[in-house]
Amino acid sequence: MLKQAACLCLALTFLAPSLLKAEKNASLKPALTKIDKPTQAESFDGKKLGKQWAANKGAWTIEEGTLVGKELPADKHAAVLTWKLPHQNSALRCSFQLKDAKFFHVSLNHPKGHLFRIMIDESGMILRTDKNKKDPKSKPITLAKAKTKLDPNKWYTLQLEMQGDKVVAQIDNGLKVEGQHPSLDSRKTGYRFVMKGKTLLLDDLSAWNLDD
Repeated sequence: MLKQAACLCLALTFLAPSLLKAEKNASLKPALTKIDKPTQAESFDGKKLGKQWAANKGAWTIEEGTLVGKELPADKHAAVLTWKLPHQNSALRCSFQLKDAKFFHVSLNHPKGHLFRIMIDESGMILRTDKNKKDPKSKPITLAKAKTKLDPNKWYTLQLEMQGDKVVAQIDNGLKVEGQHPSLDSRKTGYRFVMKGKTLLLDDLSAWNLDD
């Protein structure tokens, strides 16, 4: 049993309805804050990614207005793409299609390392803190998970909100996870999109910086 001083976390499991309509760039009601016009938006209309993007691992290309991510065997690592938008409190929305991906993560780092991630695959979604690699006693903590089947050939909309020590993530098919932990109230370096497998599709990215 984990013994964490001053640690408050929600370990919740949701069995979500799978019959709700899922679609590309759906509008989702925020759970933690109000959002209006995005601070940044990306619809991948150009031929190449701009300066705010860094392809850390894998191949990330724009094809017919959609971002395509692919794992490269030579990397011996999941494909990773960073949207360099530093923040502490924010919201992120994106359209995704799993295609051949074994998983899709939205990962958040603090300046000194990994912080937490939203983990999505065909069986559902998990909210989990990351292990502190500099602390041998540190372990990941699952704050919440939601189960339902996702069709790899359908578009879905993911919305992620971060406010203080709280995080809520929801998908437009009814999946929702939420958690609270002191470590979440940290400065984040940007948004990292992580995938493993042959193909992941991303589009319609919007970000709201809520620090002001």
